[in-house]
Amino acid sequence: MNRMQSDLAIARSAPLKPLDEIAASMGIGAQFLEPYGENVAKIKLQAIEELASRPKAKYVVVTAITPTPLGEGKTTTTVGLGQAFKHIGKRATIAIRQPSMGPTFGIKGGAAGGGYSQVIPMELLNLHLTGDMHAVTAAHNLLTAMVDNSLHQRNPFGLDPHNITWRRVLDVNDRALRNIVVGLGSREDGVTRQSGFDITAASEVMAVLALATSLQDLRSRLGRIVVGYTRDGDPVTAEQLKAAGAMTVIMREAIKPNLLQTLENTPVLVHAGPFGNIAHGNSSVVADLVGIHGGDFLVTEAGFGADIGAEKFFNIKCRTSGLSPDAAVVVATVRALKAHSGRHKIIAGRPLPPALLEENPDEVHIGGANLRKQIENVRLHGVSPVVAINAFPGDHPSEHEAIRQIAEEAGARVAVCTHFADGGRGATELAEAVAEAADEQVEFRFLYPDDASLRTKIETIATKVYGADGVAYDLAAEKQLETYERNGFGKLPVCIAKTHLSISSDPTLKGAPTGWKLPVREVRANVGAGFVYPICGDMRTMPGLSGNAAATSIDIDADGEIVGLS
Repeated sequence: MNRMQSDLAIARSAPLKPLDEIAASMGIGAQFLEPYGENVAKIKLQAIEELASRPKAKYVVVTAITPTPLGEGKTTTTVGLGQAFKHIGKRATIAIRQPSMGPTFGIKGGAAGGGYSQVIPMELLNLHLTGDMHAVTAAHNLLTAMVDNSLHQRNPFGLDPHNITWRRVLDVNDRALRNIVVGLGSREDGVTRQSGFDITAASEVMAVLALATSLQDLRSRLGRIVVGYTRDGDPVTAEQLKAAGAMTVIMREAIKPNLLQTLENTPVLVHAGPFGNIAHGNSSVVADLVGIHGGDFLVTEAGFGADIGAEKFFNIKCRTSGLSPDAAVVVATVRALKAHSGRHKIIAGRPLPPALLEENPDEVHIGGANLRKQIENVRLHGVSPVVAINAFPGDHPSEHEAIRQIAEEAGARVAVCTHFADGGRGATELAEAVAEAADEQVEFRFLYPDDASLRTKIETIATKVYGADGVAYDLAAEKQLETYERNGFGKLPVCIAKTHLSISSDPTLKGAPTGWKLPVREVRANVGAGFVYPICGDMRTMPGLSGNAAATSIDIDADGEIVGLS
């Protein structure tokens, strides 16, 4: 049996087209490109206005069932679908987030897709790209430095040192930095206080980058960032600290989307990488405003399962961009649905339980409760769902048939995909099903209106999307909600921070749990990004490295080529 080449080897052997040709296929002239080397370019924001007269593409979001440690292949499916449209005579553009180097060097690996459905150059995508992550890091930390400097300079805004919400960020997994004390030393070394680091993807600056619609909108949003509160509970902003202008200067190039291509030369817009838990987990609005006029279809991806990434795509990103989705793909695998039966213990980085690989369509049906709920979550927003069965070599036909039955009974189209091994031609059935779904009359709707109270918004998502019986608020959370309403933040959408490993707030509960309440222990406001986020459970915003981190396998060979990247 022939062993498939590594992702890196496949990526390096692919013939790339000049980027001006890739851009031209989207209707973008060379005058709007700023090359970064030979195979990556930034797109000037003026291209949005230039493309506005072109027809709008069908807008498709790729989401999934609740993630498992196995990985469901959502990015690979996004890329495979984008490539597949060419095989059925359609033109597509793909829009995805930029990977964080934390997971790349951690346990997850890169996020360029896989097999024969990848974005290339794979090394550049996963490592720095055009420096947007570093710009976010620098802009964020500049604001932190100005917060601490304001405290040192006699605290003119009356910031309460015990109620400063703005931490520092770094694009590396480093658990030792989760909680730190700053300002140790002499009086000239600053005010001593407790703080910490988050990973760059969790920065509100990253969320702002993903939701800004223009450079001036970026400037306004950065100015609205709240860094902490006075002892009277009044917010102190980046604008008051006179930091927003310099932050925007740092972000001036980062707001331009990055243009790459797939193995089959489909255009890919890679831009922004907000966390999928505490932020909205979607690529940028400006990339979509470019891509929506770039062909017949714009295929984008939402982080984690449909209860998290897709819900936030619908109710936060689409509310900001003004774009309405025409169809949603829900990625599912046999192995993941078996995992949702609750009968197997799966640990990332360890061999799979042998029983998981045995033919057992009954287990697929048990775990199928999760798929049914995620299909329902898409339908709640008036969007047509298409289930993509991401096929693996060890799957059994009876198990694919079980997924097909679950999907069709829930009223969703379904297609089996082999895009990992076969590239675009392995996802043509999916492309045809998506094209049919996108042609249906869509009555897209938000889950709640802007003027609903923050409590109503939280409870609507909890009961309708998560299947909870209600919401249980800690006293601190109730007081925070009252403060935010009083400060004029009540019209913002909510971005619930909860585990991605369950539709519920308990990561151990599989399938589609019922009979539970959503516990809201704290509520924070990302006023610059434009949402309020209730925290439901223990959210890690700075991951740690595992005992077998991917960084230990990554190196440079004698020819200066990267090895070990996956």
